[in-house]
Amino acid sequence: MSGQLKEKISILLVGNGGREHALAWKLGQSPRVEHIYVVPGNGGTAGLTNVTNVPGIGQEDFPALVKLAKEKDISLLVPGPEAPLVAGIFDYFNQHASDVRCFGPSQAAARMEGSKTFSKDFMKRHSIPTAAYENFSDYEAAKKYIDSVSHNVVIKADGLAAGKGVIIPQSKEEAQNALKEIMLDKEFGSAGDEVVIEEFLEGDELSILSFSDGTTIRSLPPAQDHKRIGEGDTGPNTGGMGTYAPTKIAPQDVVDRIHKEILQPTIDGMKQEGFTFVGVLFTGLMMTKSGAKTLEYNVRFGDPETQSLLALMESDLAEVMLAATEGRLKDVDVKVYSKSAATVVVAAGGYPGSYAKGTPMKLDAVPQDVVLFHAGTSLSGDTLKTSGGRVIASTAVADTLEQAVAKAYKGVDCIHFEGMQYRKDIAGRALKK
Repeated sequence: MSGQLKEKISILLVGNGGREHALAWKLGQSPRVEHIYVVPGNGGTAGLTNVTNVPGIGQEDFPALVKLAKEKDISLLVPGPEAPLVAGIFDYFNQHASDVRCFGPSQAAARMEGSKTFSKDFMKRHSIPTAAYENFSDYEAAKKYIDSVSHNVVIKADGLAAGKGVIIPQSKEEAQNALKEIMLDKEFGSAGDEVVIEEFLEGDELSILSFSDGTTIRSLPPAQDHKRIGEGDTGPNTGGMGTYAPTKIAPQDVVDRIHKEILQPTIDGMKQEGFTFVGVLFTGLMMTKSGAKTLEYNVRFGDPETQSLLALMESDLAEVMLAATEGRLKDVDVKVYSKSAATVVVAAGGYPGSYAKGTPMKLDAVPQDVVLFHAGTSLSGDTLKTSGGRVIASTAVADTLEQAVAKAYKGVDCIHFEGMQYRKDIAGRALKK
């Protein structure tokens, strides 16, 4: 994979969510990009110019993806979700289609998201600030540990659980019930064979997404997600109900410290241990009284953070991705507009529990500076229908956060389908302060 690609490129983007619609939308703005193939894509990617949805191929069907990449003369592979990365899509392409650059980490580096136990032990080895914790694969031992500690705990399923495998119990009794659901009742399947039980940290959460070529990192502004389904952060966890960026809880000096004490040591630690990280590292942080502490790593763009952050990004995303895959990120600036962005997710009724699919949708024209990013939508002939729990999101950019939030909700007013639900307090805490 030597030399730099100068000519126009075609991209293979894997995924079907809101994050992938936002990636296709942003990559499509690059003069370097000739065409984007999305496997399988959704009702939103279907409407973009120079974008083709390719249904019928599984996101982890690597032989079929390699075959498609060869047929379509693909130069850059962009895996959106975590599952294909954890399953080793980078390594498979490296072996069977080595002329395709992959913007995403190897299977070894993807363990940082694939296993909570692995990532917590990594943080310990590299003195990266995080909450006190213990790992358990034995239910009785985990049960005893919960009884023995005086602080509140967070219980995390070790494996991938679609962003829902983290439980924050309010009492010992709730903690024991959650443990039983994960380890004995297999609420998250084999992802719960092992659990991490850690100290509950008080503070404000934020996410930082950083491009990495294995040595250099370039971060986007800190964003804040709203994980719970209900207003005032109530109800069960979801994949994320809305975001805004940048967040005021991390001014520039704090972000600089996070870079120095957490982000750079993470990238350096991975390189040192022999699994160099190329792609986007998403670091979930808690701002506590004693400074930033690392909650978790994800090895791909967050959803819905990506929708807000890419709307703020001024630089050419394709150029940044190519620079990362070519080990020359130090030569590239990642520029963002000095504005604010907000994203409000509209979900199907019943989500995050069971919900209806196939509900017809109608979308009105949105105001200027508002984009609707589709997630769980599909086109059936000319009819747009719901096909997932998080259906669609409204993203807006404006000079102030207040204006961005107001605009994003104007975008929500343009979405119509039966049973739709969304939070009305996205960025509410930030606007109160």
